[in-house]
Amino acid sequence: MTRRVFVLDTNVLMHDPTALFRFQEHDVFIPMVVLEELDGGKKGVSEVARNVRQVSRFLDELIAGQTHEDIERGLSLDQRAAAAAARGNGRDAPEATGHLFFETRPPEGELPTMLPGNKADNSILLSALALRNVFSQSAIVLVSKDINLRIKASVIGIEAEDYFNDKVLEDLDLLYTGHAPLPGDFWEQHADDMESWQDMGQTFYKVSGEDVAEWHVNELLHFNRPNDVELITRDIEGDTALLELAEDFREGKRHVWGVHARNREQNFALNLLMDPEIDIVTLLGAAGTGKTLLTLAAALSQTLDESRYREIIMTRVTVPVGDDIGFLPGTEEEKMTPWMGALMDNLEVLTGNSGGASEWERAATNELLSNRIKIRSVNFMRGRTFLERFVILDEAQNLTPKQMKTLITRAGPGTKFVCLGNLAQIDTPYLTESSSGLTRVVDSFRNWRHSGHVTLAQGERSRLAHFASDHL
Repeated sequence: MTRRVFVLDTNVLMHDPTALFRFQEHDVFIPMVVLEELDGGKKGVSEVARNVRQVSRFLDELIAGQTHEDIERGLSLDQRAAAAAARGNGRDAPEATGHLFFETRPPEGELPTMLPGNKADNSILLSALALRNVFSQSAIVLVSKDINLRIKASVIGIEAEDYFNDKVLEDLDLLYTGHAPLPGDFWEQHADDMESWQDMGQTFYKVSGEDVAEWHVNELLHFNRPNDVELITRDIEGDTALLELAEDFREGKRHVWGVHARNREQNFALNLLMDPEIDIVTLLGAAGTGKTLLTLAAALSQTLDESRYREIIMTRVTVPVGDDIGFLPGTEEEKMTPWMGALMDNLEVLTGNSGGASEWERAATNELLSNRIKIRSVNFMRGRTFLERFVILDEAQNLTPKQMKTLITRAGPGTKFVCLGNLAQIDTPYLTESSSGLTRVVDSFRNWRHSGHVTLAQGERSRLAHFASDHL
């Protein structure tokens, strides 16, 4: 394999401070203009500023005790430094055996005349071009999350790549959906080795076979025919699985705060949301699939009717779709209110305040809900602990893996976390479907006994919304 020298753009290090240690046996090069940009981005309390400061600490640790001659020869990216980096990022570190090089002298050569000026991007391109003479036996590769910089690099003959190490999956189609079909002859296949019994009003089955290896804990198993039973895998040991008959929340059956499931995925979502043994639920789906309505119905039912939780906490990341409207007046809750429009719309539907109720009834309902439903900003979550709360995290696809970890680790005893999102609507810069924190949570929790996930596929908002979702 040809040895490679990876030239890192600033945004790669801002996105993942441990990128320094993610290139295994290959070498890493940092241009001086990248150090300048890192210095300019270190101030503040944002996630980017924290990442920049972490990069500076890594570089300081690597340079400590080294002479100028050592720096020119390249600093060894040993396993010790990589392991320290992984501890800070929550991931296992690969074996980093390459070297780290800095730009210690002005680059020789010049850019094509079609790239004039002193832009930082052009300085990085010039550094990459000059490295061909320094590392003549190695392939020079520019790594950047800036698409335009990668395009310019390719145009002038420099190999350029996106930073892939932060991606959870190579293809989003491989993401766990939370449900799987059963063969039509499933009962006949397991007629001889199946055990069945009832306990506390629930029906259980124990089955064994090769197909068990394809299942996940708390996965919905169903038949591709209408009005048939639906099963949930509660435990898997080797080739034996414990299955439970799922509750039916469809029309004419049990309801949750007046809400019935309209399709198979919604019915499974309500099973997860109403299960006290499930501590975290992730719901993915396009607009109109019912994520918010189902979650709020389950939250109100378990908080107000069953008193399982003390209060409901609603939050979401405040990333605007268009231009920012500026500062908002009022308290934390008042500032968050414009961002929580989707939740408020669904609350009106669930509480009957959308019309027909008297002014006194609406005021009494709003007073009750305001005491049990709190709106909080994710900006003030660090250091908090939620006890016996039902926490709803909306628009979770806009959070990085590190931000998701910060929020989920706030959960104390008796708290349930529900993460809602649509991976096709990511508004955070440099965050993609495969690197979103929501994608990582779905993939990381898929075999934990106290977690559940389902991807909602069918739009149920209205025929207009469903048609628009498919054709626009």
